Amino acid sequence: MFEALREAMIEEMTLDPTVCMIGEDVGDYGGSYKVSKGLSEMFGDLRVLDTPIAENSFTGMGIGAAMKGLRPVVEGMNMGFLLLAYNQISNNCGMLPYTSGGQFKIPIVIRGPGGVGRQLGAEHSQRLESYFQSIPGIQMVACSTPYNAKGLLKAAIRSDNPVVLFEHVLLYNLKEKIPDEEYICCLEEAEMVRPGSQLTILTYSRMRYHVMQAVKTLVNKGYDPEVIDIRSLKPFDLHTIGNSIKKTHRVLIVEECMRTGGIGASLRSAIIDNFWDELDARPVCLSSQDVPTPYAATLEDATVVQPAQIVAAVEEICQS
Repeated sequence: MFEALREAMIEEMTLDPTVCMIGEDVGDYGGSYKVSKGLSEMFGDLRVLDTPIAENSFTGMGIGAAMKGLRPVVEGMNMGFLLLAYNQISNNCGMLPYTSGGQFKIPIVIRGPGGVGRQLGAEHSQRLESYFQSIPGIQMVACSTPYNAKGLLKAAIRSDNPVVLFEHVLLYNLKEKIPDEEYICCLEEAEMVRPGSQLTILTYSRMRYHVMQAVKTLVNKGYDPEVIDIRSLKPFDLHTIGNSIKKTHRVLIVEECMRTGGIGASLRSAIIDNFWDELDARPVCLSSQDVPTPYAATLEDATVVQPAQIVAAVEEICQS
């Protein structure tokens, strides 16, 4: 997946001279997960700009560059570090097009690794989608495969809106054959992963793979779940989600985000508001525990939704 993201950067930087990259170690080092490997040699160290460890400053610099006509891609070495840039992302990135009366566009992409890794500790296991979802004016997408990582990043770079792209720290080494010809993915569309008839499972990012692991067990038990990778965390693709719920009449949300104030809570609220009459059972949401992520591996696993919990939840919903 890191190579797919790198391909997207090379293609867009070749196509558009206003596209640039800003962040810690994105230059000679090639980025902490090698997404920008070799880019500084190809495009120069002004278009692939190494910065000090100063997230608030270089994010603000990226927003200013976007106001003046560039299309910067700002990489957070770890998404948790971007909490230091929250003021820039909230008060400037999201709001300036509105507070300026439409005088400015902010075509910026903010991206980087996040989520619960393997024993990275609490501060490096943040899921910032819950923090950013309430900011007016920004879009949020989460990639889960090499194919959609490339397509979503290219679409985000071309968008005139500020876009936050969430990449999961455990998915960078995923392998998949992707097309040689150019393609982009729609920023506002969910992806149908597996058609089914009994129940809709909505998920994104790393939890897509926990869900598909659980689906193998469920199919062997005679269940037929439909799986949708929502991809667009803001706004939700309620068209695709609604059509699925109208077919299955039951829904399970599986996320790695925190239970309180997470994406799942917002999605469940939207489902209740829009599709209440289509539901034959209450919508259920499986989320991470509301605790700092432990360093110990067994405790870390206990805070995150596991396939066995998904199987149990589906069985309970379908029997209700």
